[in-house]
Amino acid sequence: MSETLEHRLLARIDADHEAAVGRLVDWLRIPSVSAQPAHAGDCLAAAEWVAAELRAIGFTARLVPTARHPVVVATHPGTAPGPRLLYYGHYDVQPAEPFELWTSPPFEPARVAGPHGPRLVARGAVDDKGQTLMWIEAMRAWHAEAGGPPCPILAVIEGEEEIGSPNLDAMLAAHAPELAADAAIISDTGMWDIDVPAITTRLRGLVYTQLDLKAASRDLHSGQYGGAALNPLNLITRILGQLHAPNGAVAIPGFYDGVADIDPGLRAVWQKLDYSEHDFLGGIGLSVPVGEADRSPLERLWARPTADINGIWGGYTGDGSKTVIASEAHAKVSFRLVPGQDPARIYQLFQDFVRARLPADAQASFQLFGAAPGFVVDERTPTMQAAIAALTAEFDRPPALIGGGGSIPVVESLKRILGLDTVLMGFGLEDDQVHSPNEKFELACFHRGTRSHARLLARIAGN
Repeated sequence: MSETLEHRLLARIDADHEAAVGRLVDWLRIPSVSAQPAHAGDCLAAAEWVAAELRAIGFTARLVPTARHPVVVATHPGTAPGPRLLYYGHYDVQPAEPFELWTSPPFEPARVAGPHGPRLVARGAVDDKGQTLMWIEAMRAWHAEAGGPPCPILAVIEGEEEIGSPNLDAMLAAHAPELAADAAIISDTGMWDIDVPAITTRLRGLVYTQLDLKAASRDLHSGQYGGAALNPLNLITRILGQLHAPNGAVAIPGFYDGVADIDPGLRAVWQKLDYSEHDFLGGIGLSVPVGEADRSPLERLWARPTADINGIWGGYTGDGSKTVIASEAHAKVSFRLVPGQDPARIYQLFQDFVRARLPADAQASFQLFGAAPGFVVDERTPTMQAAIAALTAEFDRPPALIGGGGSIPVVESLKRILGLDTVLMGFGLEDDQVHSPNEKFELACFHRGTRSHARLLARIAGN
């Protein structure tokens, strides 16, 4: 990219910053809560809003209906041939409850001062309206200064990410020829800190299941039957208590089959990051780490699988006392997976683990709520190298190549259905309170993220 064009693009973004913030405020005012049927009209309004913004900068945009909320699909031919890029985002947001914990109404964005300058406090500020609008604003600058982006662009902005994207796979499959591209770009992740950009190069997958145990035909009086009748709550706690070995490893036979150690070079990179497990735990009121004792903190968070009980219930849990032996017991259990682990096999191994420990008269059933594999991005791809170069130019330092402990299922969907590798170039911060009251987005991150996306386009196009 010529110095003149680069200067004009970045100057345009700088001059338009306040107007861009105003547009973000307008979008954030729409309470597009996908989980709540009462907000279906708001989800439609949020989709129409972003489609109109894309049309205003030269895109052809339409709403593709699904069984619930529509997907915005937009295209731009670009001003020259080049790699075709698919940008993904989502316009839906998490429910804002409990409202009483917000310092300002969640859908009346508040601009407040913070240690890094002004920030916007609102539901969806960083997840994901703010981060989606960054790349749209970068396209706006390209439209104003060069007549459009320098290569063909696709945009897919869905409205069901916060409820697990139940209709996205079918939509992608149905429109696969139209959505053919060379790479995908997503901003729905974070930076290492306010001064250090990051690209997320690995994510853990997930198996999320419910275990239901049943014994007697009805609840029993503990005085009449205690010591004689099987207690499913005692049983479920005994079985789940065997999930971990004393060293913190998951004790399910075969669980680690296929799990490889991280590359020594990557381990060295992570060891150089300014990471304090003491501070990480201290921020949530804890002090003693758990997990595999022979693994480093970042390995445990980013590159090792886990097993966790997410909920357990049964019997009488109301006020006062009721001495009952419940006939049923239930637990929700999740497994975070890494590359090399097959979600279907892990789900079966957990079932085998439980059934091997069932006594006579106990019956177990299982429900599967979600399954996705872990993934690792190849850092050598042209798109990844362009992202590294763009962030290095914007922040005057190379980005940290980090992992993510959670999962972003759309990354797996884009790979499986469309064959696309994804660059996860996000600009959130650890304290953005995603999914919590007082979610916020630093305006410095919004601004520098927009500039970074403008630079990324230029480097991908080879200008």
